[in-house]
Amino acid sequence: MRKILSVLLIACAGFFVSAHADEAPYAPQLVEPPLQLRMSLDELPPSMMSRAVDGVQQTLDQALELLGIRYQRGGNSPETGFDCSGYVRHVFGASLGLSLPRSAHAISQAAERIDKQELQPGDLVFFNTMRRAFSHVGIYLGDGQFVHAPRAGGRVRIENMGDRYWKRRFDGARRVLF
Repeated sequence: MRKILSVLLIACAGFFVSAHADEAPYAPQLVEPPLQLRMSLDELPPSMMSRAVDGVQQTLDQALELLGIRYQRGGNSPETGFDCSGYVRHVFGASLGLSLPRSAHAISQAAERIDKQELQPGDLVFFNTMRRAFSHVGIYLGDGQFVHAPRAGGRVRIENMGDRYWKRRFDGARRVLF
């Protein structure tokens, strides 16, 4: 989405410059907004940052609310159980209304790549658990912990990324933009 908006902005700017090339350069001027448009700080709508923080908190709350739900291959609801991508998909859908792709690999391609050092609660962590890249996904909680639907016979649980098993299989991290 960002790339599309960037291309559109560049295209519009190029059109504007070529259409007005013979005019004097534009010099921006500060203009006071009309009195009825001025607002005090306490009247301003919530900032983007506070909405993002609220969204992350909703996502983490939803993720932790589902601890203990049984693993079910192809599962995508608390009633039927979850596989890893069904769990992540359900959490982001229920908390933020986002519709993520169905497989861990497809989710990895749809989200923004970040470095491991940039991980923040609510980011996604991916692992190679089936001898193929991005075959498993979980939700990062912070302090090296993540929550996921592990495998057949398991239940949604929290694990440490520093454990030998997960450390050796770490594939990368992604951030879902909303």
